[in-house]
Amino acid sequence: MVVVLRRRWALLALLGLVLAGSSLVHFGAEPVWTATSRLLFARLVPIYKVDRKEPWVALSFDATWGTENTDRLLEILSRYGVRTTFFLAGNWVEEYPEYVRKIAEAGHEIGNHSYAHGHMASMSEYEVREDLERNGAMIERLTGQKPVLFRPPFGEYDDQLVRVSQEMGLYPVQWSIDSLDWKDLSADAMIQRALSRLGPGDIILFHNAGRHTPEAIERLIPEIQKRGYRIVPVSELIYRRNYTIEGHSGVQRALPEPPPRPEPAPGAPRTSKPPGEGGSR
Repeated sequence: MVVVLRRRWALLALLGLVLAGSSLVHFGAEPVWTATSRLLFARLVPIYKVDRKEPWVALSFDATWGTENTDRLLEILSRYGVRTTFFLAGNWVEEYPEYVRKIAEAGHEIGNHSYAHGHMASMSEYEVREDLERNGAMIERLTGQKPVLFRPPFGEYDDQLVRVSQEMGLYPVQWSIDSLDWKDLSADAMIQRALSRLGPGDIILFHNAGRHTPEAIERLIPEIQKRGYRIVPVSELIYRRNYTIEGHSGVQRALPEPPPRPEPAPGAPRTSKPPGEGGSR
């Protein structure tokens, strides 16, 4: 009995370690589980941060209400020559189509922030697909560009939402630094939050309608650049193929590229036959 109990506890401990260390591996667009995570189903997670050697970071703006500060933000970003990512909700797209075009024409990236901006973790798979397709189609009609990024409303997600968005060709993305501009923080407080946490691969969250957001952005950009960072759109920050996402942290890491296959020496015998040469039909 003692031996059996010890074996059970050892097995439970091993499974716990597997769950803690599991991650999702992507080769191209399709996800493939690693050997360790086949033993237990680990939670699927969006990209929170990117493991980058380059000093790259991304600024992102969620737009779900109002346009009060959007023109000023676009002017500031243009003045510094910075391109960012705007995640637009469907209600905002419908109400302010001229701003959707303005953002795209200014060279910024537009991501899908859902159509209804609801609690998508409680939706059925059909409802999730319908919601994302509807908003993506509206954005594409207005800008001519189909979104490749998706940010879940309220930052809420479950396995189904991550999986379905990936199956639809979207990269689900969260953030690693929250400016808390939605809490009406001062520009000083937002700048301090961002700079004290900043590192390569960080994604910083702002909102287009935050009261102090333009002031914070105007002062933050040169401070980020002084520290040697380059600000890029989220789609340029992330890896688009051959990557893994850590289940416990949401950090996206590149997988090593497979070595190229050596070319056979001239005159060397073939090791395999081309399609159609020999074999059964």
